[in-house]
Amino acid sequence: MPNRTAPNVRKPEVAIIGAGVIGLAIAWRLAARGASVQVFDRGAAGGGASHAAAGMLAACAEAEPGEEALVALGRESQARWPAFDVELRAEGTLVVALTADDQARLNHQLVFQQKLGLPLQWISAAETRRREPHLAGKLAGAVLSPEDTQVDNRKLARALRLAAETAGASVSEYRAVSTISSRAGRVDGLVLVDGTKVAADVVVLAAGAWSRGIAGLGPELLPPVRPIKGQMLALRMDPAAPLLTHVVWAPAAYLVPRRDGRLLVGATVEEKGYDTSLTAGGMLTLLEAAWRAVPAVEELPIDEMWVGHRPGSRDDAPILGGGPIDGLIYATGHYRNGILLTPITADSIARLVLEGVSEAAIRPFGIERFGSLPAAAE
Repeated sequence: MPNRTAPNVRKPEVAIIGAGVIGLAIAWRLAARGASVQVFDRGAAGGGASHAAAGMLAACAEAEPGEEALVALGRESQARWPAFDVELRAEGTLVVALTADDQARLNHQLVFQQKLGLPLQWISAAETRRREPHLAGKLAGAVLSPEDTQVDNRKLARALRLAAETAGASVSEYRAVSTISSRAGRVDGLVLVDGTKVAADVVVLAAGAWSRGIAGLGPELLPPVRPIKGQMLALRMDPAAPLLTHVVWAPAAYLVPRRDGRLLVGATVEEKGYDTSLTAGGMLTLLEAAWRAVPAVEELPIDEMWVGHRPGSRDDAPILGGGPIDGLIYATGHYRNGILLTPITADSIARLVLEGVSEAAIRPFGIERFGSLPAAAE
C-alpha cells in the first residue's frame, strides 16, 4: 500500500467490519492519527467474543511447542499493555498441579517455556498455598507466571469505544455488513444489509467468528475462521474477602477473580457452530473443575452464565495484514488471544494502513500462510 504519511497526502477513509475490542482499538489508533474511520457491527459494540472473554493476558503460561511466533507476538503485545490499560492487574497467574500427574505434565511444558526465556518458575505446594490459601487440601504445587495478568474485558470494550469516538471515529451498532465492494482489483467500500453503500479506501475485516459471512470476496480471500463455542459462568465472592487474587489455571478450568467480587470460571471448547445454548454438561464440567481446585466455591452464588464464540483460524493463530486486493486488511482469527493481542493488532494494523509498513511481529500471520494466496507486498 502507498505511504500515506507524506505531507499533503490525504488520510484514508477506513471502514472497519466488527466493533469488538480489535475493531474498536484499530479505529481508535487510526482516528487518533487523522484517518476518517467508520466502524460497523451486526450487534452491539463489544457484545460478541469481547463481552464473553475472561480478559486473561496469558502469553507465557499457554506457550506450547510449535507456537514460537505466536508466543513472540503475545509477548510483544503483553509489553504494550501497561501503557494501554490503566486497570491492568498485577497479581500474576498460577497454573496449579493437584496431583503428581499434573506436576509431571506441567514440568514437561515448563522446560520448553523456560528455553524460550519466559519468566515462569515452579513453586512448592507450601508457597502456592501461601499465595492462595483457599486452594484444595491436596496440592502438588504450581507454575508461577508473574507477567501473565488480566484486564476487565467488558470495561475495556466500553473504554475503547469511548476513545475511538472521542478521536473522531463513527461506531454504528446493529448495522450488519453484507458485502465488501471492490473494483479493478481494489476495495472501494462496503454495502450494508439495508443496501446502503459506504465508500472507503481501506476495509479492515475484524468481524471475528463472523468474518467468513461477508460477501464480495472470492473463496480464496475468505479467512479460514470458524466459531468455537465456549460456555462460562461467574460466581459471586465477597469483594472484601475474595477466595482468590491470582488468575488460577486448574486442570479443566481457569478461575479469574475480579475486584468487584465476581469469579469467572471458564471455558468449554466446543465445535458447535453458532449454537448459543447453555448446557448442563458444560456447567457441570466447569463447576466440578473449579470445586476440585477451590472447594469453597460450592458456597458461592451463581451470578451469570453465558456463551461466546471464539474466532478460531485453521492453525489457531490470528490472521493479520493485507492481501492481494489493494485496500483489504485482515484482523481476525484471534481465537483465545483476542484480548491479549489487542494492543499489537491495533498498533500494527494502523501502521499498515497509514504507512504501508508491515511490522515484523505480524508478518508470520498473513493469510497467505494457508497456501491459496501469494504473499502481500510489503
